[in-house]
Formats: sequence, C-alpha cells, structure tokens
Amino acid sequence: MSERTSSLPAAAPKLAALAAGLVVMAAIPFYAEAFLLQAGLFAMAAAIGAIGLNLLTGSTGQLSMGHAFFLAVGAYGYVYFAGDSGHELTGLGLPTPVAAVLAVLLAGIAGGLFSPIAGRLRGTYLGIASLALIFIGQHILHNAHAVTGGANGRDVPPLEIAGFSFGDTPELVVLQVPFRALEKLWFLALVLLVLAAWIARGILNGRPGRAMNTIRDHEIAAGVMGVPVARYRAAVFVVSSMYAGLAGVLLAMAFRRTVPDYFGLLLSLEYLAMIVIGGLGTVAGAVIGAVFVSMLPPLFTRYADGLPLIAAPGSGGVSPAEASRILYGAIVVAVVLFLPGGLMGLWHRLRASTASRRKSTPSPRMKPEEQAA
Repeated sequence: MSERTSSLPAAAPKLAALAAGLVVMAAIPFYAEAFLLQAGLFAMAAAIGAIGLNLLTGSTGQLSMGHAFFLAVGAYGYVYFAGDSGHELTGLGLPTPVAAVLAVLLAGIAGGLFSPIAGRLRGTYLGIASLALIFIGQHILHNAHAVTGGANGRDVPPLEIAGFSFGDTPELVVLQVPFRALEKLWFLALVLLVLAAWIARGILNGRPGRAMNTIRDHEIAAGVMGVPVARYRAAVFVVSSMYAGLAGVLLAMAFRRTVPDYFGLLLSLEYLAMIVIGGLGTVAGAVIGAVFVSMLPPLFTRYADGLPLIAAPGSGGVSPAEASRILYGAIVVAVVLFLPGGLMGLWHRLRASTASRRKSTPSPRMKPEEQAA
C-alpha cells in the first residue's frame, strides 16, 4: 500500500469536519439576522488579511506593523478603479471585477515597492520601518480628496459579475429568503476565504514553506543551504500585501463606505493580535484568531446591556470596543507567557494528550495475561 493511500483514512476526519463546517457556513445566511451577517463578513475579510500576515510574520519571521496600509490600498484602489468621476471626486469607472483584481494587484505593487526594505531588514527594525507606512497612508488618505474623499471617505460601488449585482437591488429570493447585499457578499467572502486558505496551505506545505520556515528559524543556515533569503523575504512581503489588498476590497464592500480613520495603527495591532492568539505560522490559527478578535467588538456592542462592566458607547464607562481590546490584549499576554503556539498550539496539545491516553489504555477485550505481556 502506498504512502498516499495510507494517509487517506487519516485525512478523512479532517475532510469531513471541513465539509460540515462549509455546510454550516453556507446555511447561516438563511437563518442569521443582518447584524450577525455583517459581523461575519468582517470576520471573513479579516481572516484573509490575517492569513497573509501570518505568512509574513508567523512563517517567515518578518514583523510588519504596516498591514493596515495595504488593506487601505486595496479598499481605496477598488473604489477609485470602479468609481465614477463627479462631485469633486475622480474615478476610472472600470467594471467592478476588473477594479477588484486591479486593487489586489495594486496592493501587491505597493508591497513590491517596499520589498527592498523588507528584504534587508528583520525583526524590530522592519517593524519600525513598516510603521512609517501607516503615517504615510493616513496623510494620503486625508489629503488626496479627489481620490479618497478625505476624512469623509467615499461610497463603494457594489460588485457586479456577469450582470449579477452584489448590492441590495435587485433583490434575490432563495428558498423564500430575500438575499440582499449582505447575503450575497457572504457567499463571495466564503469562496474567497476558502481559496485564500487553500493557496496559503499549498505555499506552506511546499518547498517555499520549508524555505520560509528555515529563514525564520535559522537564517544563516538558510543562506548556507542556498536559499535566497532576501528574495524570499521580498516575495513573501508582496504575497502578504496582496492578501491584505483582497481583505481591504471585501471590507470596503461590506462597509459600503471607506473611511480613512479605520485603516490606522490600531487595525495593524489587531491583526498582530489575531495571528498571535490563533497561532503563528498556521492558516487555521490565522482564521481562528481573526474570528475571535473581529467578532468581539460587535458582540459586546450588541449585548452590552447584559454584560457586566460594559457601558453603552458615549456613556463615560468602558465601551464595548475598549472592553474587547482589553480582553484580547490580556489574552495576547497570556498566550505569549503560557501558550506560545496560540489556540492552535493548545488544540494540538490536547489532541496529542488524548491520543497518548488512548494508546496507554489497554483494550477491554484483551486478557489479563496479554495486558501484562
């Protein structure tokens, strides 16, 4: 029996769990209210961006504080390419699918322009250098009024593919459930998330992933082995930027309006919290961390009346957004101190512990003398 054939039974539970998860995700728009759909859209967009950052930071060891800049490039790039000129705003008026692809490529180009720096710096020095992107981006977003709309932002044109609109109109009815923008975008985001995770897993499980991990753990040894360290660092930075650009496009569609203040330093810190909490260097960890961090503020806002120590926004107490930041900030500290592998590391430990207990427990069908032997 070949090694590939023998590995199929071991992978069957994972495939079954993945299929069940996809079925549940596909059924959510038929039952969930608009609030949960919008929060879920933000979480899926954040998961795509977190996967890209995890390729850079978790797998290659390159600290980036400028991830929010590339999300802004994707979001505003889509609005500019797809928007029309008028009312002191400029736009190219391109078909929205073309605009979305160009926005992702634009984010990759922005990452490529920064990649010479990323290829030569590492650790804290790269983090400080990438931090400058946030301040540059905020200056551009607030002052390039014709392109970005300034502090007030710009409306986001709905995506249209082959005559099918992802906006509120025309309304689509499926199984007696009206599908508006949120329901339509839900399935689009789900498809893009699965595709982004599949590509990232292919990278990590292949030769590029092994080279990236070697650069992270033993940079000098990687160079001695013939791995082009600077080239790999630059390439991963470009790929990570494109992931962020795609996340920015989805966020713009979900928000329906781009606002410069959203793409600030706090957003970059949240993305770092996502990959630390979920687990560095894993696709599943990035997704889990993104869902956890991005879902806390809307859930706290929705259920603030029933939660202790949380006050309504503007009342002077601890707001839901502040409470969520305090909570996942404390979790980041706990993960760094006690769970270096994040939530995925904890899951792997529990699985290993359960497997070892099963192996050490004798079978009840065995005779006493067989157990002693």
